[in-house]
Amino acid sequence: MKKITMFYLTDCGYCAKAHMALEELMADNTLYQSLEITKIEENEQPSIADQYDYWAVPSFFVDGEKIFEAHIGMTYDDIKENVKKVLDYAIN
Repeated sequence: MKKITMFYLTDCGYCAKAHMALEELMADNTLYQSLEITKIEENEQPSIADQYDYWAVPSFFVDGEKIFEAHIGMTYDDIKENVKKVLDYAIN
């Protein structure tokens, strides 16, 4: 399995939706629970965040490759679908 890195901001509504989606998806599929996810709050660890190429949060990388970056207007369902793609990508 591949390593997932998630960048987020504490006060970001889209990030809160991504966290919720992660919780729901992991509760529904125990295979996801075995994935290693490093969550980085970009304001708390800017030196790490600066090493990655993204503009918006939440952003997910799998083994250093950007798989999902949120954008304005995304619904919870949009975010959950994309988070699931990240998890599935990391498993395969």
